[in-house]
Amino acid sequence: MHPILFSIGHITIYSYGIMFATAFAIGIYLAQRKAACSGIDTKVIMDIGVYLLISSLVGARLFYVMDNLEWYIRHPVEIVFSRTGFVFYGGFIFAVITMLCYLRKYKLSVLKIADIFGPSVAIGEAIGRIGCFLHGCCYGHPTNLPFGVYFPEGAPATQFFGHIAVHPTQVYLSIAGIIIFIILTMVKPGFNGKICSLYLILHALFRFGIEYLRGDSASIFLGFNGAQLISVLIGICGVVLWIKAKKIGVDEDNICS
Repeated sequence: MHPILFSIGHITIYSYGIMFATAFAIGIYLAQRKAACSGIDTKVIMDIGVYLLISSLVGARLFYVMDNLEWYIRHPVEIVFSRTGFVFYGGFIFAVITMLCYLRKYKLSVLKIADIFGPSVAIGEAIGRIGCFLHGCCYGHPTNLPFGVYFPEGAPATQFFGHIAVHPTQVYLSIAGIIIFIILTMVKPGFNGKICSLYLILHALFRFGIEYLRGDSASIFLGFNGAQLISVLIGICGVVLWIKAKKIGVDEDNICS
């Protein structure tokens, strides 16, 4: 755990922010390279990326506030000025809605653009989860396994469980993101929507399973936590999208794999 990388005078550089910025930069770079192969203006990708960045931050923050509404009602100023508190699925949902609105406005292919961004989202989450690990959030249940992690005093996991080893679920999610990224870059496109639907399915499977090891999420329905329920919906959307996109059967041979 290393939430603060360094300080220069009154300026503090936080590890979570650096990893988030790194994830965004690498994700946009990869998306622009893939767009160039398919004849799509890379400026369009940058424009979409900026909108996705803003909307994902707003969505991730809003979901976190809603999840901790009692505390934020007592401390409303912290809604804006707190440096922590983001929910991945909040950012993901807001980003998807924003991208759909943008693509509809400019009459761009939703499936083709989504395929371009699929690998970028996967590697972006892999990098971003390292920020979670350095910050100490998104920790797992206690474990006796040799790769369990002891967080320092004052860390969220230590405050909740005491000074015992817990599953480094942030690292698990990061590894899952890397695996998904590798799979998506190795799979031949074949038809518009194949890459993005495969991302949805793989992400849902990994996230659903890893959530069983999370120590900071309470069950809300039939023993499942909120992230697991959303994962099920995302997985279903991925399967439906795969089936429908495959029926359309648009060839993507001009897209770099």
